[in-house]
Amino acid sequence: MKGAALVAFAATIGNFLQGWDNATIAGVIVYITDDFDLSSSVEGLVVAMSLIGATVITTCSGGISDWLGRRPMLIASSVLYFVSGLVMLWSPNVYVLCLARLLDGFGIGLAVTLVPVYISETAPSDIRGSLNTLPQFLGSGGMFLSYCMVFGMSLLASPSWRLMLGILSILSLIYFVLTVFYLPESPRWLVSKGRMLEAKKVLQSLRGTEDVSGEMALLVEGLGVGGETSLEEYIIGPADDLDGQETADKDKIRLYGPEEGLSWVARPVTGQGSFVSLVSRQGSLATQNVPLMDLLVTLFGSVHENFPEAGSTRGSMLFSNFGSMFSTADHPRG
Repeated sequence: MKGAALVAFAATIGNFLQGWDNATIAGVIVYITDDFDLSSSVEGLVVAMSLIGATVITTCSGGISDWLGRRPMLIASSVLYFVSGLVMLWSPNVYVLCLARLLDGFGIGLAVTLVPVYISETAPSDIRGSLNTLPQFLGSGGMFLSYCMVFGMSLLASPSWRLMLGILSILSLIYFVLTVFYLPESPRWLVSKGRMLEAKKVLQSLRGTEDVSGEMALLVEGLGVGGETSLEEYIIGPADDLDGQETADKDKIRLYGPEEGLSWVARPVTGQGSFVSLVSRQGSLATQNVPLMDLLVTLFGSVHENFPEAGSTRGSMLFSNFGSMFSTADHPRG
């Protein structure tokens, strides 16, 4: 748990830098306007360039992070912060300053988009919600400290707005070192790419325990790795009543109740696959005295894995506790 919390805190430095930059530009824009003699429209553009950059990068950051991984994108965010800070420190004219602000916006967009995703994929479920408050907390903390810095430097005889903006590059170096040498890749992303051994090692490091098989199984099941998922509808009825209908044995799922001799069969619905059409066909079934459990199957586990054919009939004990729901009083056994 401690490892996951530290990793989340290190990743959230990207949000701290976002808050720092937003407050810094708000404090130094007065000095920039006087230095470059800007009109009100250009002044607004200088401030808004980071927002424009963040908006542009967020449109594609999700897809790129699914392709390359969460960690490389966080590293790219720290590099963009660092480069933009250096360019703002230099800034000979307003055009270069706008370019630097655009690069800064790219870094902000990556951090704001991916840090919450990264925390959600690395944090254990019991503290995931608490850790996801860190981005907002550190973002607000960055704004507060930046305002204090601007206030202190404004008391100097000749305040330098370039130095105020350039401090961002120093802070981003800390972020860069942490993303490169400390932050692991998201275990969920590793599982999605089939890199199970790496995901297991990351989880063991984050959880501080060797036994992470349960969480690994949940990741595999949640991502559907190793099988194609599909949505199907089944009709449940006594085995004797449904065995006579034309359904291949490999497509049937046999369910066993706790009562001796009680056996039910789940048969997939062919043809029209909607639940509404399934209900409308109940009246046309040959055996009217058998109340088929359509609603039950639709609600309980109609999403399943397409496993390879392992035999002629698949048995299931998943419904072993549902025997009381299948009352034998209404369905006498022969």
